Amino acid sequence: MIQVLIDADNLSAPQLRALVAALPAGGMRIVVAGSPRALASVAWPPRATVIAVEGWQQADLRLAAAYRLTDEPLVLGSGDGDFSLLAVNHPGPVLVISDRPASRLRGAGTVTDPVTDGTAVLRRWLDEVAG
Repeated sequence: MIQVLIDADNLSAPQLRALVAALPAGGMRIVVAGSPRALASVAWPPRATVIAVEGWQQADLRLAAAYRLTDEPLVLGSGDGDFSLLAVNHPGPVLVISDRPASRLRGAGTVTDPVTDGTAVLRRWLDEVAG
């Protein structure tokens, strides 16, 4: 099962919509956290766990708590350096969704921005890890 953690406050509405549109219908555990305003910009899939939070770092804390250490693939919808250790130490493949990821995230796995790069990189990565 692919683990998808999305910080809705760290991606733009177009990035969020492109990411959600590219995700397959099944085989995913999706957790998204962010401000109510950021969350309202996207129609989240029914299977997603959506956590509305207010305050600095609250989305990061909720996503870190939701993270499961497995060797399954991880999609991280955030370029925030606070997730660097999580991504770098994740034992499975990692895909970072961001247009300006922290430098440590760039070394954690594949990085793409579905708005600038299109969704081909994202879809190809998902196809490869789904095997």
